[in-house]
Amino acid sequence: MTQSTMQSAIVWPDDYLPGTTDNFASNEIIVAGLTAQQVWAQLNDTSLWPTYYSNAEDIRFHDGSGPELSASARFRFTTFGFPVEAQVTEYVPPQPGRAARVAWHGWVEGDEQSRLDVIHAWLFEDLPGGRVRILTQESQKGIPAQQLAATTPNLMINGHQAWIDGLVSAAFGARA
Repeated sequence: MTQSTMQSAIVWPDDYLPGTTDNFASNEIIVAGLTAQQVWAQLNDTSLWPTYYSNAEDIRFHDGSGPELSASARFRFTTFGFPVEAQVTEYVPPQPGRAARVAWHGWVEGDEQSRLDVIHAWLFEDLPGGRVRILTQESQKGIPAQQLAATTPNLMINGHQAWIDGLVSAAFGARA
C-alpha cells in the first residue's frame, strides 16, 4: 500500500522566510498513538505550558482573555530569559484532513542592540497509521537572534526540542 508522502509546511510571511533572517530553528517529531487534536489541546491552553516546558513562565493575556490561544490573541510570557510580547498571527484548529496551525509574532522591546522579533509557528498533522507529526519552527531577527545563532549547542534547537518532548508527554498523560 502506498501512503501519501506529502506533508504540510509552515506558512511564512515574506519578511520572516527561513534563510533570510538572523536565526532559524526547526524541530519535528512523529509520534504514534496521538492525534493532532490531543496535542493541540496541550499547546492551545497556555496555562499548561509551564507544567511540561520549564522555559515558559509568567504567561498573561492583555485583554483578560486566555488561557486559550485564539485568532489575534495578544499575550506575553517569559522564555529564554526574554520577556516576550506576542500576538497570534495564524490560528487553524485541527480538523479531519487538514493540518492544525498556530503561529505568533513575538517581540522583545528594546534598542537596536536588544530588540528581537520572531515568528514562532506550530503545525500538527495526523498521519496514516495513527501517527501525528509535530513541527515547530521559529524565524528570528535582531542582534539577540544573531547571538543565539552563534551558540553551541544551539539553545533554540535544544529549547524547542524540550518543548516538543514535553508537549508529547503531556498529551499522552492527558489521555490516561
